[in-house]
Amino acid sequence: MVEAVQDARVVVTGAGGGIGAALARRFAAEGARVVVNDLDAAKARAVADEIGAVAVPGDASTIVAEARDALGGTIDVYCANAGLASAGTEAAGEKVWELAWDVNVMAHVRAAQELLPAWLERGSGRFVSTVSAAGLLTMIGAAPYSVTKHGAYAFAEWLSLTYRHRGLKVHAICPQGVRTDMLDATGSAGDLVLQPTAIEPEDVADALFKGIEEDRFLILPHPEVAGFYAARAADPDRWMTNMNHIQQKWEAGR
Repeated sequence: MVEAVQDARVVVTGAGGGIGAALARRFAAEGARVVVNDLDAAKARAVADEIGAVAVPGDASTIVAEARDALGGTIDVYCANAGLASAGTEAAGEKVWELAWDVNVMAHVRAAQELLPAWLERGSGRFVSTVSAAGLLTMIGAAPYSVTKHGAYAFAEWLSLTYRHRGLKVHAICPQGVRTDMLDATGSAGDLVLQPTAIEPEDVADALFKGIEEDRFLILPHPEVAGFYAARAADPDRWMTNMNHIQQKWEAGR
């Protein structure tokens, strides 16, 4: 058992399936009191019933107050997991870009706005951001997703460097492919780049809990991402040339 989450009051957004459901199950198994959030009310209730949690369906941007009430007035851990895998190039429509930004970045910002005052006053709180390796690197064929996941990572990083001395713990989870409906929706780009090394949602939960035990900000369920990230920083042009070769391979196979 991870002592840091025993008896904690936890909210997991986008927890009707995939990574979110795996996180909710793991927190409950570790002795936490859990709120399961999802836009799909039936899925949220199904996961909540399974693990003895409370379902609070709805838009992840708007449920902090209701979730807090459901947990008796306090949230200790907030998992900003709900996300949108928006494909497309720079030519994707304004609505596509706006929705990706709203779900992948602004939902995290709005949650932090509601959570931080109480957390900073008491000197403790834990914010878990499900980002993506795309937020550290990029993803072919998915400009809105890649750009907004960079934003989600940057916001988590900013929260951590700004408030860690005031008791805030922040974790940014950055997996590559995970076997979920979201991965299936990535189509041929995901088949080329993500499917070969895809892991299960439970592996992501395992990585997070190891990171909590070790008090680490950056959670890499695919350890090889650390090497890719270092290579990108050390020689951006070489890295982008290599990524462009993957882009060309993808284009040739479509």
